[in-house]
Amino acid sequence: MSAANGISDDAWAAGGCHCGRVRFEARGRPTLVYVCNCSICTKKGYLHWIVPLADVRVLSPADAVTTYAFNTGVAKHQFCPVCGCAPYYVPRSDPDKLDINARCLDDVDLGALRVETFDGRNWEAHYEVYRAR
Repeated sequence: MSAANGISDDAWAAGGCHCGRVRFEARGRPTLVYVCNCSICTKKGYLHWIVPLADVRVLSPADAVTTYAFNTGVAKHQFCPVCGCAPYYVPRSDPDKLDINARCLDDVDLGALRVETFDGRNWEAHYEVYRAR
């Protein structure tokens, strides 16, 4: 794993929602996150760290989260029905991966992360820029 793809090492990082109902682990530590200006990400304040499914272990049962989908229905926005935190979801940009909210990781220094923007208000046009990276 390399810092170029937003992952610093092979250690496992833990995280979850506020009340603890939703817990997960992801291989590595984020070095790069994205901020998106689409309608939902703006309201959630999400810091996107996109991780291959093979590098994520969801520790909570499937019924520990509630799923919200809109527009194309590809993205599956998952959140805790008890505390409302959104620790991860299946992103439209990478439906074969899990998008972890870096704000929901335990012991992460958010100020140390490199932040890039994704223009979600112009999703189709910016997706091509994102894919080219």
